[in-house]
Amino acid sequence: MTESSLKPIRRLQLPFQIHVEQRLEDVPRWFPVLISFGAIVVALILGGIIIVIAGGDPFATYIHIARASFGSLGVFSDTLVKATPLIFVGLACALAFKMRLWNIGAEGQFFMGAWGASLVVLLPILPSETPQWLFILVMLVVGMVCGAIWGFIPGFLKAKLQVNEIITTLMMNYIAVSWVNYFIFAVWTEGGFQMSRMFPKNAWLPRLSDLAESMPIFRGLTTHSGLLLALVAAGVVWFILFRSQWGYEIRLLGDNRDAARYAGISVARNTIFVMMLSGALAGLAGMSEISGVVHRLQGAISPGYGFTGIIVAWLAKLNPAAVIVVSILFGALILAGREIQPSGIPKMIQGCILVCLIASDFLLRYRVYITRRIQE
Repeated sequence: MTESSLKPIRRLQLPFQIHVEQRLEDVPRWFPVLISFGAIVVALILGGIIIVIAGGDPFATYIHIARASFGSLGVFSDTLVKATPLIFVGLACALAFKMRLWNIGAEGQFFMGAWGASLVVLLPILPSETPQWLFILVMLVVGMVCGAIWGFIPGFLKAKLQVNEIITTLMMNYIAVSWVNYFIFAVWTEGGFQMSRMFPKNAWLPRLSDLAESMPIFRGLTTHSGLLLALVAAGVVWFILFRSQWGYEIRLLGDNRDAARYAGISVARNTIFVMMLSGALAGLAGMSEISGVVHRLQGAISPGYGFTGIIVAWLAKLNPAAVIVVSILFGALILAGREIQPSGIPKMIQGCILVCLIASDFLLRYRVYITRRIQE
């Protein structure tokens, strides 16, 4: 074979080129919202494809989720019940993430808040005839304190020993669940079942249905006053982050830790305090769930609220006001998804949303554009 008989191998080339370059300027405020919305659309498309592969109808599935969550005042009330703990844990994650502290332990802090609030009733710290307002106030404070303690431990280890907070908060989830299970099975069990005795009614958060005698429209509505606490918490977190000096320090530490140190801001002190406040918010979620919904301490008080809160915080772009809206949407997904499939459909859609959200952050950091390839 001679050299003249050899023919060059021609590679298939696309008629266009994809270029990626890092963004040097800040993106417009509307751009992250658009990217998040696009990520949700892509996630729903992926979820629909999976449903089709499993032999289901994605359009019927999504229509059923919408009707079962927003189709009437009663089901919307149930959606708000599911959204209430998500608002708390979403705020907890958003606050920590704003300082680039990756608190993955909201689930454990949720359980410790529920345990602390139960302590007030089951130890008991207060007698059963205590007025309702005092019962609720003490349960709220103790639940927040227990959640704050569970946030203090990884915060202290991060601040003083530089221990990775992702590992410590994640591992402490399992410790918290085992701690609560010990008390449910061995100390406060009712008849050997995985639950404590029922709380007295003056330890229950008031519901809208309690007003049904004077306002019949509220009859059968399960929304409780924990939602009001959640909205107040969102306002407080917003004020801290965007209208206080401490919030400025938190945001500066999240944006540029070296610049914050140069400005004299204590990284260690803020790390501990932010993790404690984050844990307190997640603990408040646990308190509201047992006092407003189940009225006893039991093992199945969370369908993964602490982990879903991570998705809520990212989808809300760490904005406390947006956390409320996103929590309602995920509350709808949890509520209606159980009618379709108890765990598979909701968790699958949540997983798709999380993956798409993480992938969409690429577009916030890099610019992608396509040019026509020049013929050689």
